[in-house]
Amino acid sequence: MATATVRLARGRQARVAGGHPWVYGTEVEDIEGSFSPGDIVEVADSRGRFLGRGYINPASQILVRIMTRDRDEKIDREFFRRRIETAWRYRSKVVKNTDAFRVVFAEADFLPALVVDKFGGYLAVQTLALGIDLHKETIVEVLKEVIGPAGIYERNDAGVRELEGLPLRAGFIGREFDPVVEIEENGLRFEVDLAGGQKTGYFLDQRENRMALEHLCAGARVLDCFCHTGTFSVYAARFGAGEVLGIDISGPALEAAARNAARNGYAGVCGFREGNCFDELRRLERAGEKFDLVILDPPAFTKSKKALEGAVRGYKEINLRAFKILRPGGFLVTCSCSYHMSEGLFLEVVKSAALDAGRAARLVEVRRQARDHPMLPASPETYYLKCLIIQAL
Repeated sequence: MATATVRLARGRQARVAGGHPWVYGTEVEDIEGSFSPGDIVEVADSRGRFLGRGYINPASQILVRIMTRDRDEKIDREFFRRRIETAWRYRSKVVKNTDAFRVVFAEADFLPALVVDKFGGYLAVQTLALGIDLHKETIVEVLKEVIGPAGIYERNDAGVRELEGLPLRAGFIGREFDPVVEIEENGLRFEVDLAGGQKTGYFLDQRENRMALEHLCAGARVLDCFCHTGTFSVYAARFGAGEVLGIDISGPALEAAARNAARNGYAGVCGFREGNCFDELRRLERAGEKFDLVILDPPAFTKSKKALEGAVRGYKEINLRAFKILRPGGFLVTCSCSYHMSEGLFLEVVKSAALDAGRAARLVEVRRQARDHPMLPASPETYYLKCLIIQAL
């Protein structure tokens, strides 16, 4: 059980008491008892009433990440088994027509800083904070028992680990295997590079948004910006696009995109070009090019609140250029994966871009991350992906 108690300051406890799993050092009045970084501690309000139990790391701005609100629940091997089994059962209910999905989504599955993704028969694992990293061996054992993967790859090369005082590392856990695996998603097949791909190898969170293209693509000329390995492009081709141009700055990603188009029979529909999407959008506008559907799925433009102003400018620019090259009645599918870019602010940015482009815009749909990335109302950080479908008139 916990050997130390973190007591919150008066007036600084409402957020944590309301269910948020993070305790910042600035919210703490004092710490009673001894502990080592990564230990399990108790969290209490200013009157000493129990709020939860989690792991502590004084090196991080997030001092404590709460794992349980049950005073009697021990954080041991059986705890991790219960949590992982619960996460696995949830995915069995909400995920269909794919063998690739997020098994554990950190705080949203009450396992802070743990990410587990399934790609075919393989797992990619991230332990992104000290307290969860100390339990990695146990977590891997439980994953093998509950899921029985053919292999596991560790993707602990994310820079956020450095904020926790942790080294960056990536590699096989256990036996080695070919890290380039094939997955099936809604009847399509894609290659995923567990070792070299973005994040854990593939953007699982857009799976349901890709299906939203179904009624937008028939006979369309499509531009897919920041196309990465071409998943949106291939979906557009599947749903009847006459021509798809994918643009990305990464040559290796575009090589994979071409292979993905070919393996699904759409090499003649999808073409890919290497370039900076900001520059390419301006070039297409100058050339008078027009499209029926433009897809914008950029990487996060901001990972901190203080960088938000620059991110707003970036989102405004690409959406403005997209509106300028859309044919009347065409559609824009525009995304932001920056938590700090709220849904309301993102809508305002896109509205402003349409206004400056001289286009009337009609909101068709607001979408979010896929259901295997659930959101906690008490923890707004778990809602990060926004996807807007807009018609330009």
